[in-house]
Amino acid sequence: MATLLHIDSALAPQQSSSREVGAAFVKNWLEAHPGGTVVHRDLAAHPVPHLGWEALSADFVPAGQHTEEQRAAVAVREELVAELEAADAVLLAAPMYNFSIPSTLKAWLDQVIVVGRTGGPESTVKGLPFTVIASRGGSYAPGTPRESFEFVTNYVEKLITGMLGGEVDFIVPELTLAPVKEEMAELRPLAHASREKAFEEADVKARALAARLAV
Repeated sequence: MATLLHIDSALAPQQSSSREVGAAFVKNWLEAHPGGTVVHRDLAAHPVPHLGWEALSADFVPAGQHTEEQRAAVAVREELVAELEAADAVLLAAPMYNFSIPSTLKAWLDQVIVVGRTGGPESTVKGLPFTVIASRGGSYAPGTPRESFEFVTNYVEKLITGMLGGEVDFIVPELTLAPVKEEMAELRPLAHASREKAFEEADVKARALAARLAV
C-alpha cells in the first residue's frame, strides 16, 4: 500500500484553509485507497530546526570524525530525508505569509533538499508527486493588482521540479480573509466560490492520485 506524507505549516490549529482542505484531501485519498498510510508532520506544532553549519559541515568530514553537534544535526536531517524518500506522494500545505511560505516550511525544505541525494539530476525522489495547497488571504491570480507579489507557487514549483525532480500540482484557495475582514466584504462571494472549488479539487485530485498509486 502507498504512503502519503502530509506536511502542515499553518500557524492556526483550527480555522485554517490549508488545514481544512488538506484534511479533506487526506479523507478522500484514504477512501479511495483503503489501507494506505498517512504520515502527518505538523511544522507549526513541532518545528524542525533550521539548517545549520553543523549539518552542512558534516558532509565534508568522515562520519567517524563528526562532533556531537554534527551527529545530532545529521540525525535530524536523516530522519526527515528518509521520511520523504519513503513516501509515494506528498501533500504540502503552503499558506502565504507576507507573500511567501512559512519559515517552518522553508526550514523543512532546506533540510530535505540534499544535493547529491534528494537534490540534483539523480534525485532519490525523482518523479515523486507533490500536491500543494497554496492558500492565501487575498487574490494573486494573473491580472489582479497583486499578481507580482505571488512568491509561493512559483517558488515551490521551482524547488520541487528543479531541485527534487518531483511533479507538482496546486490547489489554491484564495481570499480566505474575506469572511473576517469587513473591507473585503464585497469579495465574499468570490471567496466562497474559491473555497468550494478547492474542496472539489481536493476530492478529484486525491482520488486521481489514489488511483495512480494503486496501479
